[in-house]
Amino acid sequence: MSSKSLLPLPSQFNPPAPTLVIAAIASTQLGSTLAKSLFSEVGPLGMVLLRVGLSALVLLAWCRPRWRGHAWADYRLLVAFGMSLAIMNALFYCAIARIPIGVAVALEFSGPLTVALLHSRRWLDGLWVGLAAVGIVLLSPLNTPALDGLGVVLALLAGVAWGAYILLSARMGQAFRGAEGLALSMAVGALLLLPVGVIAEGRALLSPPILLVGLGVAMLSSTLPYSLEMSALRRLPVNVFGVLLSLEPAIAATISFVWLGETLTLTMVGAIGLVTVAAAGISLCRPAAKAV
Repeated sequence: MSSKSLLPLPSQFNPPAPTLVIAAIASTQLGSTLAKSLFSEVGPLGMVLLRVGLSALVLLAWCRPRWRGHAWADYRLLVAFGMSLAIMNALFYCAIARIPIGVAVALEFSGPLTVALLHSRRWLDGLWVGLAAVGIVLLSPLNTPALDGLGVVLALLAGVAWGAYILLSARMGQAFRGAEGLALSMAVGALLLLPVGVIAEGRALLSPPILLVGLGVAMLSSTLPYSLEMSALRRLPVNVFGVLLSLEPAIAATISFVWLGETLTLTMVGAIGLVTVAAAGISLCRPAAKAV
């Protein structure tokens, strides 16, 4: 994707780039925690519809993308990208309804780590992925009976969708200008989620308080973090960005503990640590390229 921000950050707003990345991660996880706190009122499928649908409306209003004039191959790519986005978010929300958010984020990292391994020819990357695999095995219900088995499976499947999202995003950046592709694909994802969310929650989604919270989740989870990340990538090598992004499971666990009181066993903490180290290791070993 282009590095053009979705939200106009003030010119005097110029904190260090690593601070922007940490703020983006914290914003995303605050959005997930806010969403989970309301699952008793609106289930995960209804909440994911609100997140993706309201994010789509914000992005479409801001970016004003062109709907026409693209090649058929670009439209097929758009549908595939929107589908991966919708599936990834739906599976993740269904996962965190059953297991702690920090654990779900760590399991979801299996997707990008696998993509990194498939695109690498260095034996060291295999070592990092093996380290992450140990962490994921530790989080299996066989080793951690306190975890819901279906929640673990859903988080791993969300990782598969995240991997597909990463692979497709590079092609989207070549086919569409700026954030145009993201806005259009978010709209496609919202349309795909619409019947599922409506069937699951019905009129509850039209409640003004729920809509307001859904807008907050959309802004925290999508629009604000994307803008912060794009601003950081203008000044930060991609490998350093990846190292910082590897802190996401730990930050997710911390925020969900403070807000929701989600406690983790020592095994869970150790497993999250292994995944974090593995993600940081793979990112640190990449060539120090800069985003454009």
